[in-house]
Amino acid sequence: MSIRLGDTAPNFQAKTTEGNIDFHTFLGDSWGVLFSHPADYTPVCTTELGRTAQLKEEFRRRNVKVLAVSVDPLDKHTDWVKDINETQHCTVDFPIIADEDRKVATLYDMIHPNASETFTVRSLFIIGPDKKVKLTITYPASTGRNFYEVLRVIDSLQLSAQHSISTPADWQPGDDVIVALSVKTEDAQTRFPKGLRIVKPYLRYTPDPTSNI
Repeated sequence: MSIRLGDTAPNFQAKTTEGNIDFHTFLGDSWGVLFSHPADYTPVCTTELGRTAQLKEEFRRRNVKVLAVSVDPLDKHTDWVKDINETQHCTVDFPIIADEDRKVATLYDMIHPNASETFTVRSLFIIGPDKKVKLTITYPASTGRNFYEVLRVIDSLQLSAQHSISTPADWQPGDDVIVALSVKTEDAQTRFPKGLRIVKPYLRYTPDPTSNI
């Protein structure tokens, strides 16, 4: 099946390096990042798992739980984690799913026959506390994922979930945001007391509502 934005993230039970989990129960009221790898002991993915471990506090601060998935077995995952910790100078303590039967890969459409008949493509999903899929992105094998961009997207998603705004191109936390079209200008002036900058009737900026500046 193809996973689309707004779909409920499929639930599953799986063996992981941190024990058996039920995905939805594991997430609880947290946000989630689920990202796949074609196989263990792959060089690009080694650096990605290491970077994710290094950013543990950034994910925790945003109430985000991360999980990785690979079609290799659990014992291989365990040995690979040792290599990741050694080479990336980190401690991987988030679950890596052992998806030997490709159950998770199939649920999340992670196997693309034109790329490989057996291995997962490098997909990443951001899932909200409502268990809805908020973002999907698939990378080629040669390009490492940018986890600072993942954090930026999470910041944008969490901000827009709290306020009637969207974020412009290249937005960073603290930058001005765009008032949603669903909010009338007269209402926006009250709802956003930090001010309103009207460029066009459909393009209205306001300071980041969460910024202390």
